[in-house]
Amino acid sequence: MIRALFVHAHFDDFEFTAAGTFELWRRQRGSDFVGRVLVCTDGSAGHHFRSRRDTAALRLREQEASARLGGYEFQLLQLPGRSAPREACLQISTPLLAALWKAIRDFQPDYLFCPPVVNEPLAGLHNDHQTVAEAVRRVAYMINVPHAFVEEYPTDETLSTPCKLPTIVHVYDGYQFGANGFDLAVNTESTFDLISEMTWCHASQIQEWLPWVGRHKMNPPTSLAEWKGTLRERFLRRNDELGVATRDYTEVFTLTAWGDVPTLEQIRQDWPPLDPTISRLAPLGQRLIRWRAC
Repeated sequence: MIRALFVHAHFDDFEFTAAGTFELWRRQRGSDFVGRVLVCTDGSAGHHFRSRRDTAALRLREQEASARLGGYEFQLLQLPGRSAPREACLQISTPLLAALWKAIRDFQPDYLFCPPVVNEPLAGLHNDHQTVAEAVRRVAYMINVPHAFVEEYPTDETLSTPCKLPTIVHVYDGYQFGANGFDLAVNTESTFDLISEMTWCHASQIQEWLPWVGRHKMNPPTSLAEWKGTLRERFLRRNDELGVATRDYTEVFTLTAWGDVPTLEQIRQDWPPLDPTISRLAPLGQRLIRWRAC
């Protein structure tokens, strides 16, 4: 059984960075794979003619439609007071850390995927992406601390059970403008049609907001077929940025020492087939050996 949790800021972040790998896991393992996507903001920002309330409701419906296609569980993060954090305003806070801690402990993933912390001062960043990355990093050690947030989530402090510590993995982050790196590459070309349909669910993003805001150099797609061409161009630009010499749709990942540190052999056993011509396995193997020795 493999349980994978994707933690990110926004509706649609999953589909553009890790959905292909989750789908390969699902095809490979069937019921022995459980994937969950945890979105950490309410989806209310990032639109030019819809109100925040209407935008949030629409983005929620779009993510639920994508989840039905992708066969993964979807969860919207709720703070201890039962409200979702506001998009574009996300900040490190005790309530945010407590909510993440509880969501991770409740699911107990083997692998947790999240955005990277941006350390390059000349690289760009999205506030919400950076906050989620930093929050996961800060809460990682406390995943197996049963009463870390007892004020937010009261419990019997005399009863404790161990909680699985996941391996924490970074996904690609387009807001870094060329500062991305990676260890693992998965050829996800066979999932491209499905990913096209899943991203097409996010119509308010790809048909309305992204063309209007202008950052992604795209015209509003009018059909799924047209969108597939636009999406292919987007993925090819990503390959070029990363120095990945393939025309196939490829997803890339970086391992951290924030959580459990696996062996390289464990990664090979657990994951969908890694592309050996693109993955950087030798330096990763040395890094994992060094981390595990600590």
